[in-house]
Amino acid sequence: MPQWDDMLAEDTLALDDELWEELVELTGGTINLCYQCGVCTASCPWGLVLQEPLSVRTFMRLAQVGLHDENGNLWRCTTCAQCEPYCPRGVKITEVFRSLRNIAWDRRKVEKGLPSLLWSLYWNDNPWSQPPTQRSGWAKGLEIPVYSPEQHEFLLYVGCTASYDRRAQKIARSLVRLLQTARISFGYLGDDEPCCGEAVLSVGHKPYFQEIAQQTTRFFLERGVERLLAISPHCYDVFKNHYPPALAENGIQLQHYTQYLAQIIDAGRLRFEHPLNLVATFQDPCYLGRHNQDYESPRRILKAIPGVELIEMERSGVDSLCCGGGGGRMWLETAVGERFSDLRVIEAARTGASVLATACPFCIVCLEDSTKLMKTEKLQVMDISEIAVIAVAD
Repeated sequence: MPQWDDMLAEDTLALDDELWEELVELTGGTINLCYQCGVCTASCPWGLVLQEPLSVRTFMRLAQVGLHDENGNLWRCTTCAQCEPYCPRGVKITEVFRSLRNIAWDRRKVEKGLPSLLWSLYWNDNPWSQPPTQRSGWAKGLEIPVYSPEQHEFLLYVGCTASYDRRAQKIARSLVRLLQTARISFGYLGDDEPCCGEAVLSVGHKPYFQEIAQQTTRFFLERGVERLLAISPHCYDVFKNHYPPALAENGIQLQHYTQYLAQIIDAGRLRFEHPLNLVATFQDPCYLGRHNQDYESPRRILKAIPGVELIEMERSGVDSLCCGGGGGRMWLETAVGERFSDLRVIEAARTGASVLATACPFCIVCLEDSTKLMKTEKLQVMDISEIAVIAVAD
């Protein structure tokens, strides 16, 4: 990506006032707060895998003056928000990138393959290009009732990844067994479960996302949803921070499943009867941690399981390294040698842990792919729910 000084040295550039006004509106004015300190570029994880780091600062400056760089670097951002905690002006950098992508959709300058993602949402109501009639296939044999507000404590929102990706389906099944063991009354929506639209938001098509969000909100209200438990931090975040105010105004309570499990463990509703003998390290999902400031719920669960020793990696909590699956990167090819998950697996192996735990379907998929590629046979990638279910009574 050309640096700002190089661009000034070339031919005179025509600034686009309409573009600038659109970006100010799309970002709520946050773009104007940037004063080009460069902390964002320095903290961006792409600098760990690329010879030339992703110049986030350049994107900010171009946007401020009404210029739009349409090269492929715009689609590298994983929206991990690693840059945001250290921004001295509090710029919502991930929102700026989403807004720049929204403009790229308007100009039909998007990465190859992303239009197919949107068409899959349109025809199949999921980004995995799978039939909506197979959405509940993962639940075969579990005897989960269809959600009823009169009968159930909450709606278990499974999400598209845990519904269709074979590896992530194991997370959903483990969580269901945990809830059933604890005698929790819950239901799900089966094949009728709508997509939350997070994939569309992540690639920046805001008008289509808003349409999905409004439809899904109406669906939840019509079904009488009062409390919702999400498996994916991405679903949890989009419901909590990006959906219409109607969700909150109607009193719908939102939780990530780790928050709920930690809650019922403290209340004595979930007990672990089988001590485990394992050393674990934990991968903080970006959308549970940095986007929603919850670093403790998953750790409370791990620490409550007898026989589990938790060892932190070099980077954890607010400094945790992204798996590389957010921001639409799940739907784009990342070259070998440029995958954050490879670095994360190396960090995990250095702790001596036998289990790399996490609480996000995207993290599970990315990290497990890296363990296979790097042949780290002694390190097993597991979701928190998969560890916990082993420790409960049969």
